[in-house]
Amino acid sequence: MNRPLLFLDVDGPLNPYAAKPEKRPDGYITLRVPQDSGTPDEHSGLSARQRPLRVWLNPEHGRFLLQLGYELCWATTWMDDANRWIAPVLGLPELPFVDFDDALFQDRPDGVHWKTGPLVDYASGRPFVWVDDEQSDLDLAYVTAHHRGTGLLHHVNPRIGLREDDFRTLADFARSLDTPRAVG
Repeated sequence: MNRPLLFLDVDGPLNPYAAKPEKRPDGYITLRVPQDSGTPDEHSGLSARQRPLRVWLNPEHGRFLLQLGYELCWATTWMDDANRWIAPVLGLPELPFVDFDDALFQDRPDGVHWKTGPLVDYASGRPFVWVDDEQSDLDLAYVTAHHRGTGLLHHVNPRIGLREDDFRTLADFARSLDTPRAVG
């Protein structure tokens, strides 16, 4: 059986961008990413001529993510730039990424997040977890209606990022997929 996918957003889960700006969270380091790197920043609104984007990352998160038993995949506006800027700090290998292409930042009339459809398409029936700070009940309803596999939408508070409880939830979900099910 293929390992389940873990779709991973950067800003919110890995980079607690909404934390108090004057206090970096414990265990995090500061990374400065030039705004001209091609990485869109949906949260700060900074232009390419302004100071570098401040990103807080906890280097321990990479080890925790690799121990979970998922196939990791970037699901972020950073797309492949996450492999350049984020993965090395976390000690992650180069990861596949969802290319949001034309869906990037496109509002949907049904209120479903612009990432949701492309993630369901990418998963193509495989079990997955989507770790993000922007999902809603509308996204859960969409996944339930359009994804033929098991899916978990795991919300992370962008003020605090991924915590021990989040990793425990992700590990429990992966283990639940390995549990043999009785067929009646």
